[in-house]
Amino acid sequence: MVTPCPEPSEWLCVGRIIGAHGLRGEVKVKPFSDFPERFTVAGSRWLRSPRQPQPYAVTLVRGRFLPRAEQFVVAFAEVSDRTAAEALKGAEILVPASDRPPLAANEYHLMDLIGLAVYHQGEQVGEVVGLVNAGNDLLEVRLLNPAPKAPPLVYIPFVPAIVPVIDLRARRIEIDPPLGLLP
Repeated sequence: MVTPCPEPSEWLCVGRIIGAHGLRGEVKVKPFSDFPERFTVAGSRWLRSPRQPQPYAVTLVRGRFLPRAEQFVVAFAEVSDRTAAEALKGAEILVPASDRPPLAANEYHLMDLIGLAVYHQGEQVGEVVGLVNAGNDLLEVRLLNPAPKAPPLVYIPFVPAIVPVIDLRARRIEIDPPLGLLP
């Protein structure tokens, strides 16, 4: 049975293939999702790459997590050798947006946070460009006007005391950083 392809605007990128693993076609995946079942439960996924920008269906057969590397190793039914696996390097793993798992109160999907404007004391100071898991989640924020010789990115602990307001409808986050966190 052929899996129908969702509309292009309905995709969620849940990971990126970063290389081949072994000789039997498995690939290493950097996850962009907090839901491990995206990489361990068999079923349909879609891939998109610069070489093949139109998403195409693949079948995830199995996957496992490598804790030290913080990545998954997955096998697709359509990929049977290392050469085919190496050709997938850089491809995004997609799922339909309708497959979003439900969240509890005060939980957010990473993709919903990317691109939100970051405000401090009523003034926009930057934009969320990523999330880093370093024991605690850190918002990666690109500053609008970094100070001379200051890094253009800052990492804001994603905790209620420092990020008290998240307004997805208004596409903004308000922060209350401790002294010295912003340059």
